[in-house]
Amino acid sequence: MKFNVVSLFPTEFKQFLNMGVVGRAFYDHLAEVQFFNPRNYTHDMHQTVDDRPYGGGDGMVMMAEPLQNTLQDIKSNGEIGEVYYLSPKGELWSEHLAKKWADSQQPKTLICGRYGGIDQRFLMKNNIKELSIGDYVLSGGELAAMVIMDSVVRKIPNVLGNEVSANEDSFAKKGLLEAPLFTRPSEWESMTIPSVLLSGNHQKINRAREKVSLLITALSRPDIIIKNNFQSDVMEALEEVDQWTDQEIISWSLNKDELQKLKEIYL
Repeated sequence: MKFNVVSLFPTEFKQFLNMGVVGRAFYDHLAEVQFFNPRNYTHDMHQTVDDRPYGGGDGMVMMAEPLQNTLQDIKSNGEIGEVYYLSPKGELWSEHLAKKWADSQQPKTLICGRYGGIDQRFLMKNNIKELSIGDYVLSGGELAAMVIMDSVVRKIPNVLGNEVSANEDSFAKKGLLEAPLFTRPSEWESMTIPSVLLSGNHQKINRAREKVSLLITALSRPDIIIKNNFQSDVMEALEEVDQWTDQEIISWSLNKDELQKLKEIYL
């Protein structure tokens, strides 16, 4: 899969492309990225890419012409794909979109804004879609582009060492948050792991993880429960966990007082 990234600061991606499984995916050509700096598409000696906004306001605005010239060059390569501007006004990025992009394997072009934003006429002329990674403001779109590329590339076949990993992550299974994870030793600082994890019964283990996942999601992200109509699943999880010992509940990092509040809501 190929990404075209339009950025005034392409060096910000250097560490990202040289670290971890995602960096290795680019190294092994399972994914590809090419950078385009709008400064290289200007025609003045200062390589001007921004100017003051009409009507006044804070900061500077990226000019339409250098961005348009950049986009034309990408189009000439024949692999522009869908074009997105990374903006707080855009559609919220999600696990669903990450999987959709990874499955399609179609090229994507990501435009990283800087300063106060970019000239709206450039977006209108090219019918550019907008994407947001959350309700907050960044200094530029580079970090957002890295977040999007990371979440997509790790879903490409053969990128992760364990192909099951991507399907077990938070949001990957039914859109729920992931249950807590534990490793050796089984007791650390007087804290023990859930006893079911030592049972060897994978059916029971998976069921326990699913119930805990539902409860953690209900506690931390109730909007996900409502959106996916998981209320009855939460009720079932509460009834089952109610049969566990206090130690088992605590070992899963669940709080009995918080579970009681959930009972008042769902039961």
